[in-house]
Amino acid sequence: MTTGFSRTRWPGTLRPYQAAALDQLGAAWAAGRRRAWVVLPPGAGKTLIGLEAARRLTRTVVVLVPNTAIQEQWVAHWRRFTPATTTAGSDRSLGADVTVLTYQSLAVFDPDTETDEEGHARSPLRRLHANGRELITRLADAGPLTLVLDECHHLLDVWGRLVAEVLDRLPDAVVLGLTGTPPESLSPAEATLVDTLFGTPILGASIPALVREGHLAPFAELAWLTPPTGVEADHIAGEAERFAELTTDLVTSTDFLTWLDARFTTNTVPWARTEKDEPRLVAAALRMHHAGLLGLPPGARLREEHRHPPSAEDWVALLDDYVTHSAAGSDTLEAIRRALPSVGYLLTRRGVRAAQSPVDRVLARSAAKTHATVEITAAEDASLGLRLRALVLCDHERAGARLPAGLRGVLEAEAGSAWLVLEQLAADERTSALGPMLVTGRTVAAGPATASAFLAWAGRPDLSVHEDNGLCVIGGVWSARTWVRLVTAFFEEGHCRILVGTRALLGEGWDARGVNALIDLTAATTTTSVVQTRGRALRLDPSWPEKVANVWTVVCVTDRHPKGAADWHRFVRKHRGYLAAAPDGEIVSGVAHVDATFSPYAPPAVDVDTVNVAMLERAAEREETRAAWRLGTGFRDELVHTLRVRAARTALPSPAVVAVPSPPLVVPAATCASPAPAAPVRARTVFAVLGLGLVTLFLAVLTWVTLVAGIPLIVAGATLGVRRGRAVRRAGRLLSLVTGEPPLLRFAYAVADGLKAAGLAERGAEGVVARVEPDGSYRLSLASVDAVTSERFALALDEVLSPIAAPRYLVPRYVVRPLPARQQARDWLRGEARADGVVYHAVPAALAQNRTRATLFAAAWRKWVSDGEPVYANTPEGAGVLATHNGEDPLSATTVLRVAWD
Repeated sequence: MTTGFSRTRWPGTLRPYQAAALDQLGAAWAAGRRRAWVVLPPGAGKTLIGLEAARRLTRTVVVLVPNTAIQEQWVAHWRRFTPATTTAGSDRSLGADVTVLTYQSLAVFDPDTETDEEGHARSPLRRLHANGRELITRLADAGPLTLVLDECHHLLDVWGRLVAEVLDRLPDAVVLGLTGTPPESLSPAEATLVDTLFGTPILGASIPALVREGHLAPFAELAWLTPPTGVEADHIAGEAERFAELTTDLVTSTDFLTWLDARFTTNTVPWARTEKDEPRLVAAALRMHHAGLLGLPPGARLREEHRHPPSAEDWVALLDDYVTHSAAGSDTLEAIRRALPSVGYLLTRRGVRAAQSPVDRVLARSAAKTHATVEITAAEDASLGLRLRALVLCDHERAGARLPAGLRGVLEAEAGSAWLVLEQLAADERTSALGPMLVTGRTVAAGPATASAFLAWAGRPDLSVHEDNGLCVIGGVWSARTWVRLVTAFFEEGHCRILVGTRALLGEGWDARGVNALIDLTAATTTTSVVQTRGRALRLDPSWPEKVANVWTVVCVTDRHPKGAADWHRFVRKHRGYLAAAPDGEIVSGVAHVDATFSPYAPPAVDVDTVNVAMLERAAEREETRAAWRLGTGFRDELVHTLRVRAARTALPSPAVVAVPSPPLVVPAATCASPAPAAPVRARTVFAVLGLGLVTLFLAVLTWVTLVAGIPLIVAGATLGVRRGRAVRRAGRLLSLVTGEPPLLRFAYAVADGLKAAGLAERGAEGVVARVEPDGSYRLSLASVDAVTSERFALALDEVLSPIAAPRYLVPRYVVRPLPARQQARDWLRGEARADGVVYHAVPAALAQNRTRATLFAAAWRKWVSDGEPVYANTPEGAGVLATHNGEDPLSATTVLRVAWD
């Protein structure tokens, strides 16, 4: 039996992606599917899709939502949507054409029925309270039914098994799930449940695509860094002392370092295997090497994440392995047992186990974050004035649990709560005039003047006010469903310009189009919570068509404790996989879109005030943020993987933008033409007769032409300017002779051409793009290919530029020795330069699966980088190369993989 849509269409205007989603739904119903799942970002109009889909199905409609704020919005939207033809309400009797209920109204469990007589756990359906079972009976008796599950990602956390059992009781119901959670963020168990409940998802456009098309507001992701307060910092320092004493004793008075050396540097197990089997331990060991406590293990390679001091987690991971696999003495074990609680761990009979970290709690709930909120809102007010609509989100309204004895006197009793934020905002003269209000599922509160203004505006004489520590709590005979609607309207009209709330109530589904500054004080880091939270600020504002939103995350950091970066790592997890515009206009995921210099592995080394000043300047530059999003321009809505390279040696000239040949010119990029390292080789540079000084001047003029006159400059084995003669084509080789190093782009060209020749990429060197970062690093990517290919290119280039570990094939690069100017001139006049040695690079794994692919890569390598044939590692020659060069860093480059959007 198929279920068709009504032929009548809503007379309003649907956005293209909404119409496409509805067409896919119609096709699914026509094909006999009875369940579907639509994925769209918050603010993209999922509710409208649900309303229109339900209207077209012409059945009785029941909508389940996660909270009362969203419940009220659905009822109001439906009444505006079809005011004359249907009724809408929220009564459990299901008497209206459209009934909107909360998930909680269904999932009311009887605590006495958790297990049966034999102690076995009952199914969720059998545990339901009588009211819940009665509701299910009404649903089954309602006739042809459309069941809409809004924000259905909640089913994965709480109500999934229950709803699955309920749907089994409603075989004829048409079920539509709506969510902003992308499928790729689901765990395997969650993905299985979603497939069972809904089947294949119907995917809408991404957040960047909707911003670029003008359906969501442009936004900037910003961070405010703050140290703990003085009292908090002293406590943290005291906690650090115990752990510092332990690590000092381990290094000076035990066999820990001897064990560490035997475990990682003299171990006969190949490093590649150790890295694959024990990645956490390997990362910890490499950071110990960076700290000078361990030699570099054979075959190991330091990446960006390893070039930081060992964290508490690193020490703990190694200590767990140490106490489990060594003969540590009883005194050592006792010292470890005493010190571990200071970093949130316990030593048990089975090894080290995680416990609650007092330092992490202090950083997450630091009073400094509340002070930062005041500073941010004051700055936003100075920038926007009466247009400001700021939303502050916290994890909880008030601190429910008592502080542990060790934190009393360190943290305030209400630390981290929305109530404390309201107190601070109402007390500061800069923000009190903005009328801050608190709204949660239990409370509405404000300062005296704002409370009075709200009561007068609401026209509700039945409401009352009582004082609580200088604030006014507004009470009366009303429910959250009513007060959220009223406070939201009061806020939208500008009578209150700062709204403080909890993530549970306002963090998803809540609709206030005017929000243009969001301050995230929550500790939640899941993809769902991040997408939903930020969605509060991205809705278009009809009263301000040029709206640009600022989204702030407040981060508390300290270098006085091994876990002092815990809040930073929380910040990193929030931004992992989330796409936003960086100041230069590139759409990237991760903390790089907040600041290109931010590392996902450690807080910035600069003073936090320097960072905050830069963030405040960017916050005030809303027009620049809008321009960075390049609204209305084209896009592919695909992910592009990039490799960020910071080379110790000069590898590229200094223009800010590096373009790519299209199509690439065939440039013999070998730094020398003979495989004999000591033999003179033919350079054939056409500028030899001009001498080094004239050539340098020529390159400088071309750079000026590019940056000032705007003529494309193509660097590193292509053209320099607009001519394509032999003289210009050899400029890339000339640069190699001057510096002794081939430019980074030539490695990228070789990788791209090798992948293309092997059928692993649609584009070769003509697709390579490079960007120069402010810190002098480069971002290299392969453009106009799919995400899989771009990732393959980035990984392959990373392998080529990295120290040799355990490759199947290697290729040589013959190095030209930079000579004194007089000798350079003499050699150039003869057309010769001398090879001074050989460096080996790994053939990327994707191109090292067999001899054929390795040979294809070697051909591209000879074209762009150096003469030489691939060497198979499992031969006497290859074994000799590995023995000599294993672990060598051919370019002393630090590489980091990044994800961008195109």
